[in-house]
Amino acid sequence: MTTPTTHPSARSNARPTAHAGPRRPRGARSATALTGAALAALLLTGCGAQTTDHGADHGSGHTSDTAADHGEADVAFASGMVVHHEGALTMAQDAAQRASTPEVRALAERVVAAQQPEIDQMEGWLTAWGEDGGSHAGHDMAGTGGMAGTGGMAGTSEDDTAALAAATGTAYDRLFLEQMTAHHRDAVEMAQREQAEGTAPQAVALAERIEADQTAEIAVMAGLLQQLGA
Repeated sequence: MTTPTTHPSARSNARPTAHAGPRRPRGARSATALTGAALAALLLTGCGAQTTDHGADHGSGHTSDTAADHGEADVAFASGMVVHHEGALTMAQDAAQRASTPEVRALAERVVAAQQPEIDQMEGWLTAWGEDGGSHAGHDMAGTGGMAGTGGMAGTSEDDTAALAAATGTAYDRLFLEQMTAHHRDAVEMAQREQAEGTAPQAVALAERIEADQTAEIAVMAGLLQQLGA
């Protein structure tokens, strides 16, 4: 009787693979890959957002295109809004320390965090445009309340500033919210004017953001005033 001959390759294929170890399910490998990709995307998005807010826009003010593509309305907007923002910063920094309610302190901190980078950005544009920011410190854009360059906030009088300095507790909180609301309304008007008359795309884009952000904060402050019984 003839014994069947087994081909060497068949014996090799039939032999179990040594040291293969447990295999991970396909779904687990895919989930791990997706998780890593998502994390990388989030990190890149976060870095990109910070660059846009604090670096890219500010740096773009030094390009020849930015220097060429602007008009007088853009210069007036940037120089006027720098002064306007500086007044808000002074007031908000004070409120972040003195406000008696956590919500008002948190609002003040948000104002500081948002407006300082915008000041840096606009000063970068003015430098690129060959405009001396100091020469525009007294420029009064329509809707600023005529207070630019006076050391007070736009839309506030010296009496308002003195009253705020003397106030304490919830009375201070109410005065801060009332005066910052007026200040925000002036900023919204300035931003709307830039959107209508400006020619520098980056300045118009900032004006759009200022209008949206400060309109939303006006609504927040109205709610806080209700809570304080104003």
